[in-house]
Amino acid sequence: MKIKITNRKLGKEQAWGLADAGLNSIELDSRLKGKRHLLYLIHEMLHIIHPDWSETKVVKVSRIMSKLIWDQKYRRSDL
Repeated sequence: MKIKITNRKLGKEQAWGLADAGLNSIELDSRLKGKRHLLYLIHEMLHIIHPDWSETKVVKVSRIMSKLIWDQKYRRSDL
């Protein structure tokens, strides 16, 4: 499955991330950095992969996954 990810300011949408499961696309707020960027990337990916999950479940699983990955010293490198 290919997922298109774009970054832009989402202030008008009052969100840090948006997912469209029908289009397999994610928009992330371009101001996200570090661990928060990882958290919202995983969060929106889960919405695409599991569109039937509740928001509560997506929040719980994304927090667990992002903490585990961050604790393993994952860091984003913008080259």
